[in-house]
Amino acid sequence: MNTLPIFDVLPELISALNQSHTAILQAAPGAGKTTQVPIALLNEPWLGEQKIIMLEPRRLAARSAAERMASLLNEPVGHTVGYRIKLDTKVSRHTKIEVVTEGILNRMLQTDPALEGVGLVIFDEFHERSLDADLGLALTLQSREYFRDEEQPLKLLVMSATLDSQALCQLLDNPPVICSEGRSYPVDIRYFAPPKTGGYPEPIEKRVVRIIQQALQDEHGSLLVFLPGQGEIRRVESLLADQMPSSSGVIVAPLYGNLNFAEQQRAIAPSSNSQRKIVLATNIAETSLTIEGIRVVIDAGLSRQAIYDPITGMTRLVTKKASRAATDQRAGRAGRLEPGVCYRLWSQDQQQQLSAFTPPEISQADLAPLALQLFQWGCDTPQELQWIDPPNAGRYQQACDLLRQLGALEATTHNTYRLSPYGQHMAQLPMHPRLAHLLITGKSIGALALAADLAALLSERDPLKSNTADIHQRLTWLRANTPESQHLRSSVKQQSQRFQQLITSQESDLPPAENHLMAPMDIAQRASLLVASAWPDRIAKRINNDGTQQVYQLANGRRARFYSPDPLNKSEWLAIAEVIQQETTSGDRITLALALDPLLLAGMLKPLIKHETAVEWSTTNGRLVAEEQTKVGAIILSRNALSQLPDEEVQAAISRWIKTSGLEVLPWNATTHAWLARVRFLINSANERSINGFSREEPWPDYSDAGLLASLDSWLIPYLGKVRNQHTLAKIDLLSLLKNQLSWSQLQTVDQLAPNTVSVPSGQSITLDYSETPPVLAVKLQSMFGCTSTPVVCGAPVKLHLLSPAGRPLQVTQDLAHFWKHVYPEVKKEMKGRYPKHPWPDDPLTAVATHRTKRAMGSSQSS
Repeated sequence: MNTLPIFDVLPELISALNQSHTAILQAAPGAGKTTQVPIALLNEPWLGEQKIIMLEPRRLAARSAAERMASLLNEPVGHTVGYRIKLDTKVSRHTKIEVVTEGILNRMLQTDPALEGVGLVIFDEFHERSLDADLGLALTLQSREYFRDEEQPLKLLVMSATLDSQALCQLLDNPPVICSEGRSYPVDIRYFAPPKTGGYPEPIEKRVVRIIQQALQDEHGSLLVFLPGQGEIRRVESLLADQMPSSSGVIVAPLYGNLNFAEQQRAIAPSSNSQRKIVLATNIAETSLTIEGIRVVIDAGLSRQAIYDPITGMTRLVTKKASRAATDQRAGRAGRLEPGVCYRLWSQDQQQQLSAFTPPEISQADLAPLALQLFQWGCDTPQELQWIDPPNAGRYQQACDLLRQLGALEATTHNTYRLSPYGQHMAQLPMHPRLAHLLITGKSIGALALAADLAALLSERDPLKSNTADIHQRLTWLRANTPESQHLRSSVKQQSQRFQQLITSQESDLPPAENHLMAPMDIAQRASLLVASAWPDRIAKRINNDGTQQVYQLANGRRARFYSPDPLNKSEWLAIAEVIQQETTSGDRITLALALDPLLLAGMLKPLIKHETAVEWSTTNGRLVAEEQTKVGAIILSRNALSQLPDEEVQAAISRWIKTSGLEVLPWNATTHAWLARVRFLINSANERSINGFSREEPWPDYSDAGLLASLDSWLIPYLGKVRNQHTLAKIDLLSLLKNQLSWSQLQTVDQLAPNTVSVPSGQSITLDYSETPPVLAVKLQSMFGCTSTPVVCGAPVKLHLLSPAGRPLQVTQDLAHFWKHVYPEVKKEMKGRYPKHPWPDDPLTAVATHRTKRAMGSSQSS
């Protein structure tokens, strides 16, 4: 124990927290920071009678850390050291170190924003950057700022194994950073890239088992195998059971979050001297747990991440490549006790291509739980708090929209939202707002047991490998007493009972459902009502019926179908709990749903029905379409055409169409394009150089495409109130509207500095082409005789296109004097024979400029 690396830096850490209220400790895995730091700080004078709260990202890690610290103090858990995790608490009035999971801290803060009686909050394994950890840090920083002072400060310690610390240091105002390099033995990294074959790649489970067999033969010690998820772990476990006899003396132990505590303890406990162990683990084993006896690591290089898809409104579990930081942590597990070996199932080149760190959960998570917590805290916007990575504005708005749909938010007089009394009740429940709403609704209609069963089934992975998406089949399975899958059924039932206990333990003055909306319902109707209430954006209506390929329109605007023929295809309406976005097929796949009785839309679900005026420009018909629509989200129940519309609704619809389709849908003509090009050239030239006569006393509009689109509602839309179709739109005088943005003096400046035409020596006025920069003056070569300088516009020479008598380009130049001296003689030699009727003088600088033939010139001179 005395050799733990963390002991070398404890004096420095203690000194830092004596002098500062914040510190960062970066310590390698296995250094001992989780169990030794809280104990070392326990008797510091600044702590006094206050307690230490330490956050752990996982329940197993929290409980294990508490038990280890209690054993070091020769005490039972719950005395000096205790823990609080989901559905399990061991603390007492003597407890001074509480190890909690991250969501527990946030609820402690919501109950007591000052955290009275707490002197230090430790964020352990902060590199995992869970959503709860980021929220907890943001709330703690504001709590300390608003409610604590120098006499009773709240100190913060952020601990991590690997950390991208620059942003964190900036957020925490550059606190002391203490580093413990740790002490580990060398690890031999061996790369095993998958073989390149022309067929399908070998399943990862088979590759892993093959490497396990090789490692058992080549190395001694126990093995830790990193796999992305529970499914892969179970398949590898099954393959190993088929290949290894029970007499081999090798223990195979799964380790993942959903295992019960006894099985998790079996995985991390030391094995006897005569046995080797193969621990099949998810990333739960990367840093926050110590697993005894591991000397060999086998890394599949994958992790399963929950990624929220704002398009479908679904959180999907996506298997992705692990980051370099994660793979380094995994490899380090092999060198805790002695020199070890790490087998990586990819190439060394691929290692260098991995992302440096795992993205923080806040960047890819469903933000509805976060938004509910922030409204409960009293924040109108996330910007009121300090973040390492602030929530994405678009996804946060989407989260608020969902909370409004669920009734958790109510409008204020200042065009903002606040938590409603119903939302206050939802926020008290430690679960996703959808599930909270489902349970509260179930209680209000007298169907709490059913709601709890649904919540239990829908909060975890689908327990059945079924050929139907029907949730009712899962309910029937859950309530059966058959022996198959009894262990799995028991686990879901326990979760259902916990949900019921949570709801019944909450005091609420919310009224029950209104009786006049509650027609008698059977269990199927109640179940579909509850699912539709929690997922109102996934209520769906069948929009075609062509055999087995029925397509459903969802209230959120998406379309979905069943992956294969399903009995639910017979239903016109569905209450969908889960869809999966399909990347290779059109539409999404419905995976969990119930048939929905449409009569419920006239009863309990009636608040979801909206009556809207829909005014849109139809690109198909080239006209404005106006309807009064009755809708459930994007599902139109009925529609009636409207003939009379206020001008402002017409203008808004056309504005949306133009901003979506682009300026090219407007009635442009050559004259308008030419004038716009002149103004753009003038403004751009004035931005690049000083132009005599150009004034900035009046601001010049932004005439770029982006600028015109951005200012559309000021220069164009007010004049479109009478437009109803393409014919009336074509009558709009765009040139006049564009000129209206300029004052009289600015219009004069355009004509003076960016003229439409230029006079040439032959007496003609030639139109300048401003579509290019610099503008093009296309003129017959003979018309420029006698001219030694190139015409200038906005302080820069134009681009001369000198043309043949037939109007074909002979030369492009911006230096006319150079052309006459060096290029013209060759042009004359070649063109004189081709165009003998036109003058080709030896000295063009003294010749008379003309656009006529020699005969026409003679006739003109003689007359």
